[in-house]
Amino acid sequence: MRRNFWLNLFLVCVGIVVGTLAADMCAKIPMLSWLAYGMSFGIPTSALNLHVIDITFGLSLNLNIAVIVCIVLSVWLGGLIAKK
Repeated sequence: MRRNFWLNLFLVCVGIVVGTLAADMCAKIPMLSWLAYGMSFGIPTSALNLHVIDITFGLSLNLNIAVIVCIVLSVWLGGLIAKK
């Protein structure tokens, strides 16, 4: 079970990277520009200034169709690979 968790985590990360790259490349092609359609949401940044150290907190998530498709494909292919 532990091996499958790390494999799935790795595959999700690969799917995010490949999906982001695909969305950036397809955004300029008129017929494939729908893959770059997405949303950005998260927690706005807030700063804590203690005059000695500055700490900034924030979290942002950018999802688009290509990222979701690539995550699903990578996990599905990983399941096929893990069965062998």
